[in-house]
Amino acid sequence: MERKDNRIRPRQLVCLLALVIGLSMLAACGSRTDPGQSASRYPDELILAIGSEPTDGFDPTTGWGRYGSPLFQSTLFKRDHEMNVVPDAAKEYRISDDGRTWTVRLREDVRFSDGVPLTAEDVVLTFETAARSHSVIDLSNLEDVRALDAWTVEFTLREPQSTFISMLVTLGIVPKHAYGDGYAREPIGSGPFRLVQWDVGQQLIVEANPEYYGQLPYFRKLTFLFLSEDAALAAARAGQVDVAAIPAAFARQPVKGMRLESVRTVDNRGIMFPFVPSGSTTEEGYPVGNDVTSDIAIRRAVNVAIDRQALVEGILEGYGTPAYTVNDGLPWWNEETIFADGDPEEARRILTEGGWTDADGDGIVEKDGLAASFTLLYPAGDVTRQSLALTVADMVRPVGIDIRVEGKSWDELSKLMHAHAVLFGWGSHDPLEMYYLYSSRYRGVDLYNAGYYANPTVDRWMEKAMYATSEEEAWEYWRKAQWDGQTGLSFKGDAAWAWLVNIDHIYLVDEQLDIGKQRIHPHGHGWPITDNIEEWRWLEVQD
Repeated sequence: MERKDNRIRPRQLVCLLALVIGLSMLAACGSRTDPGQSASRYPDELILAIGSEPTDGFDPTTGWGRYGSPLFQSTLFKRDHEMNVVPDAAKEYRISDDGRTWTVRLREDVRFSDGVPLTAEDVVLTFETAARSHSVIDLSNLEDVRALDAWTVEFTLREPQSTFISMLVTLGIVPKHAYGDGYAREPIGSGPFRLVQWDVGQQLIVEANPEYYGQLPYFRKLTFLFLSEDAALAAARAGQVDVAAIPAAFARQPVKGMRLESVRTVDNRGIMFPFVPSGSTTEEGYPVGNDVTSDIAIRRAVNVAIDRQALVEGILEGYGTPAYTVNDGLPWWNEETIFADGDPEEARRILTEGGWTDADGDGIVEKDGLAASFTLLYPAGDVTRQSLALTVADMVRPVGIDIRVEGKSWDELSKLMHAHAVLFGWGSHDPLEMYYLYSSRYRGVDLYNAGYYANPTVDRWMEKAMYATSEEEAWEYWRKAQWDGQTGLSFKGDAAWAWLVNIDHIYLVDEQLDIGKQRIHPHGHGWPITDNIEEWRWLEVQD
C-alpha cells in the first residue's frame, strides 16, 4: 500500500480542531459516505478517541504502558490472548533453582526507530532507571541487573518472585543512547509506532515504525484525539473518528456506521472493609480500624445482601459482570469464590448467628450496644462509584445495616481509608496486585492493604506463590490464597472486601473495522485496546 503524506490536510485539521474545542460546525466537516471509509479519508490511517491524554508523557520507566501496550516501545515479552507469556524483544528466559536469578536472551534483530540496535545495555538502563523512579513500577525486589553480553541480561532478585515476569511483560525498553530529561515528550523506541506530533491537550499523531521487527501494522498512521466522553460521542456521530471510547450511559444510543464493542475486563470496583477494631493510628496519626466492619458477620452479610447482577443491569446498563475477587477470569482466579448473593434472608441469618439483633426496633441491628452503622467513602466526582455506593446502601438497609455514603477528595481519603470502608477500583494482569491488597506486609502501605487485613494462612499461600519458579505453580497457590477449602481472603473465608462489578470497556467502532481479538482488559488507565494494534484492519479492502 502506498505510504501517505504525514501532514494534516487543511480540511482534516478543521475537523480535528472543531472536535477539540467543541464547535457546532463538527458535522460540516463531513461524515462517512461509504461503508468502511476511514474518518481520516485515507484507508491506511485511523482517527481514535479512546481515552485520556497521558499527561506525564510516554516514559515506560515511570509507568507509561503499564495498563496496555506502550505502543512506542517494545517489551521483552508479552501475553497472548490466553494470557500466556510469549516472546517479544526477547527470545527466552531462564530462572535459577533458587528463583533469584533470571537470565533473558534478546533477539538480535530489534532496532529502535532511529535504526540503532536494541542491546542488553538498553535493558539494563531501563530497569535501573525504573527502579530509581519509585513510581508505579515496583522494582524494590531487584538487587542487580547487568549485561552478560550484547544480547543477554541477568536480573538478580533479593527474594524469589514469580510475578517478576510481569515486569518483563509490561516495562517498555528505552534507548541508552537517546534517553534523557525530554524523553517522555519525544520518545524513541522499538515498538510498532513512532511519535510524529503531540499537541498537548488536543491530539497525538503517530506513524508506523519502519524499523519494527514484528508484524507490520496494517495502518500506517494513527491520530489520537483527547476528547471528553460527550465530545467523543459527538465525533462518532459526525463520522470524524473510527473508534471512540464511551461510558455505559451512552451505550444505548446507536450511531450510524458504527457498531458497539463491549470488551470484558478485570477493571473492578469493590468495597474495602477496615479489618481490625478501632483504637490505633498510623505513624502520621490517622485512625485505624472500625468496630463494625471488623466483625466478620457484618462483612459477610453485606456481601450476601448485595445483588451484583442488579448493579450491572441498573448502573452499568448491562455492560459488566458481577465481581467476586480482584482477578475474576484470569488464570490465577479461583472459581470457587463465586457465591449466591442478593439474598436478604441469608444476610439476616448471618447477622443473627453473629449476635447482631434489632433490640430497640429502629430497623438497625446492634451487638453489645454497638449499632451496625458505618461510613462508605468514594472519590468525589466519580459518578459510577457514587451510584454503586448509594445502591449498595439501599440494598443492605433492609437487613438492618446502615451505610452512610460520602464523597471525598483523594487527599481526604488517604487520611480516612484505614478507619472507614472505601469504594476502590483495581484490576491488573499481574497477580502481584492481589498480594499488595491482602498481604500483611502491605498493611497501611499507600492505597494497598488499607484495611489492615491479615491472615497467616493466606500469607503463607501467597509467599509460596511468590517463591514459585513457574507461573503455573504460582497460579495454584494464588488460588488457594483466595480459598483453600478452609480459609482464604474471599467471601468464603474472611470476606475482607465486597467486590461488586467488573466494568466492561465500551467502544464505538467503524462497522468495517476489525480490531482483532481483544484479551481481557485491565483497569482503565492507558489505552489497552491498542495492545493488539498490529491485528487491526479493514474487513474489506478499500479502493
